[in-house]
Amino acid sequence: MKDLRIIFMGTPDFAVATLKALVEEGKNIVGVITAPDKPAGRGRKINQSAVKQYAIENGLHILQPSNLKNPEFLSELEALEADLQIVVAFRMLPKQVWAMPKYGTFNLHASLLPDYRGAAPINWAIINGDTKTGVTTFFINEDIDTGAIIKQETIEIAATTSVGILHDQLMSLGSKVVVQTVELIEGGDINPIKQRSGTFRPAPKLNKENCRINWHNSAISIYNHIRGLNPYPGAWTILENNKEQIEVKIYDGLILEEAHQYPIGHLVISKKKMLVAIKEGFFEIKDLKLAGKRRMETISLLNGYEFHNGSKVF
Repeated sequence: MKDLRIIFMGTPDFAVATLKALVEEGKNIVGVITAPDKPAGRGRKINQSAVKQYAIENGLHILQPSNLKNPEFLSELEALEADLQIVVAFRMLPKQVWAMPKYGTFNLHASLLPDYRGAAPINWAIINGDTKTGVTTFFINEDIDTGAIIKQETIEIAATTSVGILHDQLMSLGSKVVVQTVELIEGGDINPIKQRSGTFRPAPKLNKENCRINWHNSAISIYNHIRGLNPYPGAWTILENNKEQIEVKIYDGLILEEAHQYPIGHLVISKKKMLVAIKEGFFEIKDLKLAGKRRMETISLLNGYEFHNGSKVF
């Protein structure tokens, strides 16, 4: 079996790497499904998804349904006569869509399933201090991220790796694994494995509440939380300085183990350092962004921002 007719579904940059790999390997991409264009930014300029931009540049057939159950879209999809559909960073599909091709629909997920089913697997692997993660291809079924596994590959997570770095590593690894998965299906050489049952670590959607720093946590938990949200969406806290409260995002720092008598969250400020009192010592903030300001190294902030006695974060 060769030259499968493939439909690709995806939206952000993470998905572009895989689509590019498929195109460069000469796979027969008969259609690309991506999110509708939408206004973005202050000027409300119409924004095309990263996948659409790549598809246009490479002359691929594009569909942008707002409703995946729309009969007109389903008719267009069926007319493409795909043998296989591939999903990378898209949205949940109705059964009418994922069950349509002869060889089904498989998804690329950025974790070692069944751990980290959900919306933010890359972030949560770092937030939880994991030392390894990976990518999984699996056939889509009725439930989110639960289908039979086709292929998995593992990658190490270094102790200082941020989610931005890990995202790019998994994007590259995932593109290779998807191509390999397609070739397994083309060769009729697949043996999908049912995901084991049990309780697994979740990867819920990131929100304001779970991105806030808890300075009462252990030093390593605070550090992992910050790097697991760097650069996006950013771990945040409230800075209280001279009765003014400002939201601050923190992107990087160091743990300093040192005994002290300060209350948790108290700021110790010098000309070059900004230290937060924590249980095991201090957390030195190296890189941050005040609300309404640009991201900067802490030393730049200290050159132009006046801190008062009793300043704290919480």
